[in-house]
Amino acid sequence: MSRVDAMIERLLGREGGYVNHPNDRGGETIWGITEAVARECGYHGSMRSMPRDEAIRIYRRQYWEAPRLDHVAVRSEAVAEELFDTGVNMGPAVAVQMLQRVLNALNRQGTDYADLKTDGRIGMATLAALTAFLRIRGKEGETVLLKALNGLQCERYIDLAERRPANESFVYGWIKERVA
Repeated sequence: MSRVDAMIERLLGREGGYVNHPNDRGGETIWGITEAVARECGYHGSMRSMPRDEAIRIYRRQYWEAPRLDHVAVRSEAVAEELFDTGVNMGPAVAVQMLQRVLNALNRQGTDYADLKTDGRIGMATLAALTAFLRIRGKEGETVLLKALNGLQCERYIDLAERRPANESFVYGWIKERVA
């Protein structure tokens, strides 16, 4: 089993089966995939009976390949997995923007590498900055980067709950997954 397959399997285990929680704006969800995403990806069957293989296909294409996380994984598998997890919960572009923001905050006023445009896309500049960061800061830097990404993710969950009290139904579980 490839690292990506193992990561998707862990995600499926956390996300579980069919849910239709009244406070979840995503509506019907199975394997962590909302009906809107399933339809956008070409699945038109009943959400209750979406095959696990279909969920795997969607996760691989929408949340790993499309945002180019395979290019991040070459540099840091841990960072790629964190971006994958965040992307599933918040959208891949949001996850990549978080990475870009953290890299900007940690570039020592541009002396290690130039500031990035926070466009939510993994392009050559983002990959070059990540490569430079990891080369200069090493394993400790990777750990700091992961902690900063988790911090931004948790802050966003709190913000979502503050702006929409119904999200309080989910925020404990969202954060628990990040700090475990």
